[in-house]
Amino acid sequence: MSPPETKRHPATNPRVRPAAIGDVPTLHHLLEIYASKGNLLPRTMSELYRHLRDFFVVELDGKVVACGALEIFTEDLGEVRSLVVDEAHERRGLGRLLVERIVDEARTIGLKRLMALTYVPVFFHKLGFRTVAKDALPDKVWGVCVTCYKFNQCDETAVLKELN
Repeated sequence: MSPPETKRHPATNPRVRPAAIGDVPTLHHLLEIYASKGNLLPRTMSELYRHLRDFFVVELDGKVVACGALEIFTEDLGEVRSLVVDEAHERRGLGRLLVERIVDEARTIGLKRLMALTYVPVFFHKLGFRTVAKDALPDKVWGVCVTCYKFNQCDETAVLKELN
């Protein structure tokens, strides 16, 4: 007999906001958890401080429980990066809130396209992204991916959203 399925309820009153200096240790911890599983590339504390303005967080009851970043590649292409939700708060719509906030920010600053590399393309498809060949994103592949330890065996799916 299998255990009863635990039903997750939507988070109540989540607050999405730009990350602040004091959030960096929590961001680092959340990202380390996912990096240790091979689900994303590790980021050092110094990288997080340098790229702090790229990050948004979700706060619940005063605690940061999720984060995501908008990285800009060219005058028209940005990327959703470092998207993680604390395991205790998964499947409550927090990742969706972050991506929606990142999409809004990308539009606000004038980007035309937003991409992500992901192990969960269906999540992004529900938010209007479509799967594309990695070759369609040369700025990402030859600017960042080429230095990744997984470059020759990348198992992520590239997704893209047109922001027009």
